[in-house]
Amino acid sequence: MANEKKPAERSTNQGGVPQQPGEAVITEDQASVEAFADNVRQAEPDAQAEPDEQAEAAEAEDTAPDATGEYTLSSEGDAAVSGGSDPAGPAVVQAPLPDRLPHILTTPASPGQRPGQHPTDSADLTLADSDIRLADDEESTGWMPSAGLSGEVSEAPQAAAPAVPDRSARRNKEQGPEPASSLTADRLLTSQQRAPVSGWRHWLYRATFGYLNLGDSDAVRIRRALEHRVSVRLGERTRYVPVLSRKGGVGKTTVTTLLGMALADIREDRIIAMDANPDRGTLSDRSPGKAEFTARQLVQNRFMVDSFAQLSSYVARDGSRLHVLASDTDPAVAQAFDDADYRAVTDILGRYYSIVLTDSGTGMVHSVMKGTLEKADAVVLVSGGSVDEARLASETLSWLEAHGRHDLVAKAIVVVNLSSGNRTEVNVNEIEEHFRSRVSTVVRIPYDRHLAEGSRVELSKLQPRTRDAVVELAALVVDQLH
Repeated sequence: MANEKKPAERSTNQGGVPQQPGEAVITEDQASVEAFADNVRQAEPDAQAEPDEQAEAAEAEDTAPDATGEYTLSSEGDAAVSGGSDPAGPAVVQAPLPDRLPHILTTPASPGQRPGQHPTDSADLTLADSDIRLADDEESTGWMPSAGLSGEVSEAPQAAAPAVPDRSARRNKEQGPEPASSLTADRLLTSQQRAPVSGWRHWLYRATFGYLNLGDSDAVRIRRALEHRVSVRLGERTRYVPVLSRKGGVGKTTVTTLLGMALADIREDRIIAMDANPDRGTLSDRSPGKAEFTARQLVQNRFMVDSFAQLSSYVARDGSRLHVLASDTDPAVAQAFDDADYRAVTDILGRYYSIVLTDSGTGMVHSVMKGTLEKADAVVLVSGGSVDEARLASETLSWLEAHGRHDLVAKAIVVVNLSSGNRTEVNVNEIEEHFRSRVSTVVRIPYDRHLAEGSRVELSKLQPRTRDAVVELAALVVDQLH
């Protein structure tokens, strides 16, 4: 029969596609497939336009071939009917793979956006952010990069936070942790301002039951600063300070007593004043307490004194912290106190006292003066308020320079003593200016009624300005002994 097909013609697949290339046989099944494709083309005209535009955009962009993309329906001419067991089953249309797959690009982060972060608003997504336009139904579900691209886009490392020190500022040292001695009361306790010591500030403090505390005046603060200078440690070696004067009656013994009491009252160590006058000295008469022994008796018994308890019986210390070693008061003594005696006594005193003050007596040429100047660490030169007293004091400095003791002149402290009164018309300021041209420091002790009595000296009876001058003198002496 004419309509009967050959076996070779029937050996085609069920979709109407020949087994061998080059054979084009049109069957009824293939015609039905083409009719079905025409119906799909007419029902969805927009579904064909979008894949064509997307394919053209993909070919225009130079993107990586290995990126994954979205697949849509291609043109009907490229569609192929997949084979199946049921030739009458529904046909499946599959789009072919494009030559170039779209690739998602990233742009630098905008202000307020981390690197690699996708815009949160879908309206901000442009071609600068991605090469793919998502469909409306896909934008509602959110956008996520594919697995292959997520490994390529990495967020920038966060800025490293500053390291928090695990130790405090005090322990952040090379020496290690703090010792227990650093836990002082000044550091741990809340500082409270002390009550004023005198004046209307003290009265106001008492009247308000301590509610109003204005503190001390500037004069009190200056006095405390001077006391702090006086209390400085001087080391293990004993310091020797002679008080000199070439003329009697200028108040040399008074200055020695005032200086010794100020040092002993402020400092914590032992201070002694020694009367080294070759003749009759009055140092014990100006100091509180009664002297039962003298420097000469100490020299005679020097080999029996080997402790401070034994030495304390030779000095007077009643009524003051200042220890005083008196000189002989017996007029029957014919032998004067000489240089050998002075050296023997000072060797004993140097074992138990930090500062030894020497009332060297009048004159500069007697034998005691040699040992006094050899051991001296600093000198205090006393001058009166008259013309001859000032001139003799200036000549004393010249005598020291002539005998090679320029070091003592450089550290000398001149005291202009007006404690007994100045009834002359001498310009004391000119005297001070003269001595400032030769030495570094000059101190004036003003007139004080208690000192003008010529009796025992008590610091509590001194006028405030006199006491301030004495404390300043003590501070200057300690400064020279460092």
